[in-house]
Amino acid sequence: MKAVEHYFTQLNEAAEQIENSGQGTYLEGVVFGLERWLLNSVEFTPVDASKEEKRRAIQLAILKGMRKSSQPNHQMTPDALGMIVAFLVNELTQEKEAIRLFDPAIGTGNLMYTVANYLQGKEVEMYGSEIDELLLQLASQTAELLNQPIELFLQDSLRPLLLDPVDVTLSDLPVGYYPDDDHAATFELRGAQEHAYSHHLFIEQAMNYTKEGGSLLLFVPTNLFSSPEAATLHGYLSRQGQLEAVLQLPKEIFKTEASAKALIIIRKDSKKTLPKRDVLLAQVPSLSNKKSMELFFEKVRQWK
Repeated sequence: MKAVEHYFTQLNEAAEQIENSGQGTYLEGVVFGLERWLLNSVEFTPVDASKEEKRRAIQLAILKGMRKSSQPNHQMTPDALGMIVAFLVNELTQEKEAIRLFDPAIGTGNLMYTVANYLQGKEVEMYGSEIDELLLQLASQTAELLNQPIELFLQDSLRPLLLDPVDVTLSDLPVGYYPDDDHAATFELRGAQEHAYSHHLFIEQAMNYTKEGGSLLLFVPTNLFSSPEAATLHGYLSRQGQLEAVLQLPKEIFKTEASAKALIIIRKDSKKTLPKRDVLLAQVPSLSNKKSMELFFEKVRQWK
């Protein structure tokens, strides 16, 4: 943890320098600090650190900046949830030596890089899309510092992407309404309401860029399958794939009950050629309960 503290301290000093001088926000100051790090600036002294230690230091600085930010899209998937996704991706792709990953709402990239650091021994190609330029800049700088090659797209992720289908799509989906009604009308999951749910459209977009037989691991609102458009979503999923798991997450990791999410696993199978698995319905135990977590992981292994 000394390396984590060392790099966080230096990033924090750079960010506060920018914030206190009025040249930008704390989060913009983190960008300045990461540039110092990348350029081996004299103000930034290096120490030996693993990729995971570097990622954690960067994450701490970004989290501090996000707490100061009023932007609703400036949020980060908690590390513990990232590790659960990493475990699941590893289990679902055990027979593959090389995999392609895509996050259509990559933000700062923390979820993607957590998974990539966990997948030791696999050749991993990563792709991400994000409309927020500041978040994507942080994702790009972090990837360079972690020596994690990734292709990033600065655009509305619900627009067409120059991307071939991937093995696994993973994402902490944005929740709310999509503002472009005309473009939303091009999606099957547009729904009958005045404005389309952005998280529904992201599910359809994720399916579009996932290979046949590939998996989607998505953080979604807990009321996803009880919302007014749930019947439309069920019909779409039954045509395009198989809902394989619904994992309820511990409530204590969310600020409010309204912000709570579940993790769903979908397998793309529009040609209906794959054998069906029983749907795994499970409650993820408290992340601080080591024994319960081990039992949960064993349950997942048996299900797979």
